[in-house]
Parts: sequence; C-alpha cells; structure tokens
Amino acid sequence: MKYQRLPLVFYGFFQGMGEVGLLFSRTVKNIFKKPWEKDIFLQQVEEIGVRSLPVVSMTAAFGGLVFGLQTYIGFHRYVGAGTEAYGGPIISLGLSKEIIPILVGLMVSGRVGSAIAAEIGTMKITEQIDALFSLGADPNKYLVVPRVLAAFIVLPCLTLYGDVIGMIGGFFYNVVVMGVNRFIYIKNTLLYLELWDITTGLIKAAVFGIVIAIIGCWQGLKAEGGAAGVGRATTRAVVIANIMILILNFFLSKALPASLGG
Repeated sequence: MKYQRLPLVFYGFFQGMGEVGLLFSRTVKNIFKKPWEKDIFLQQVEEIGVRSLPVVSMTAAFGGLVFGLQTYIGFHRYVGAGTEAYGGPIISLGLSKEIIPILVGLMVSGRVGSAIAAEIGTMKITEQIDALFSLGADPNKYLVVPRVLAAFIVLPCLTLYGDVIGMIGGFFYNVVVMGVNRFIYIKNTLLYLELWDITTGLIKAAVFGIVIAIIGCWQGLKAEGGAAGVGRATTRAVVIANIMILILNFFLSKALPASLGG
C-alpha cells in the first residue's frame, strides 16, 4: 500500500514542475508585451525592497557578527594567536557568495512570498481573478509579471546592501571588539576579495527572486477552499520557495566559476 502511493507523489511533483514552468514561460513572454503595469511594478518594488530593509539589516548584521566570531575562533584556535587579522577575506568571501544571498532569500521568502500567495489566493477565492478574465485583462500580466520583475531586480539590491552590512558586522567584531590589526584586516580583504565574488552572490539573488515570486504567484493562483485554502497556499509557498533556494544555491555554486581569472 505504501509503495502504491509513490507514483502519486511523483505525479504531483512533475505536475507542479510543469505548472511552474508554464507560468514562468507565460510570464517571460508577457514581460515584453505592452502596456506595462508600471504602477503595480513600483508598488511591488516598494513592498519587496524598501519594506524588507529592516529585516535584511538585522539578519545581515548578526549574520556578519556570527561569521566573524566563528572565523576569529577558527584562526585563533587552529592557525595561531595573531593570525586573526587574516580572516577578513574569508569573512567577506563567505558572506558575499553564500551566507547573505541565502539569508536574504529566506527572509524575503517568508515576508514577501507568503504575502504574494495570500494576496493572489484571496483574489482567487473571491473571484476577482475571474472578473479580470471577464473584463478582457490578462491576470498573468496584471498580477504575476510585476511581482516577478520586481523581485528579480530588488533581490540583488537587497543582497548588495546585506553584503555591506554583513562585512561591517564582521569587521566590527574582529577589529573593534577583539582588537585585531585593522590595517592587515582591511589590506587582505581588499587584496583577495574579487568583484566576481560579489557578482556571484548577486546572480544567485536574482534567481532566488524569480523563484520566490513565481512560487508565491503559483500557489496563490492554485488556492481554493476559502480562508483555510489560502492559509495552506501561503504555507506551501514559503516552504517550497525555501527548499528551492537551498537546492538551487548548491547547483549555482557548482555551476558558477570560482573566479573569472581561472
């Protein structure tokens, strides 16, 4: 009996992948079609970007502090006292390539992805989307495109902002709190940190933004069954988006070259 359910699980998985793929392809086509929903796009930029700044600031700051703490402990314990100042490049590299893009993606997924699913899901069960169809409007162009485009643009901006805050946090712990050599810390960070390291994190963030918005819209459009259905869609949107962010982060880290120099 247990094994008979496996085909149903695989069927649901591939059906979901197909639905997301079709929604994404329709969205890409509609991005280049006029007229553009500029007002909705700007509203989503504010919602996804500006209103996420406080949570991104807190997450990046304490992420930088914790990573700076662990790097300091690692150098002090395994390399030797006095070598802690050489941890600057490692802190900056780890934050910009891995930690900040993931943390920003997860935080925005919880705050924005859930809101997108709830908003569109509420429109679905109150038949507002059917009303758009009856008026001759394309719900995909009106609801999905502005959110996906805004998330695609805003997530790298939030990640770059988080990189700065996180690096300041790592610098603060090592230099100000623990008193490591300021000159060596800054010199080695500037010497070994490449622009491509930061760009890698921004590429990941752009992909995460698309994933968060597409999955939120997909679950919102699938919502049914009243308020309970909207709640289930919201939960699924956050869980699926978070899992996809972690999975895609691995494959993107593997696919993107470590350095453009070689």
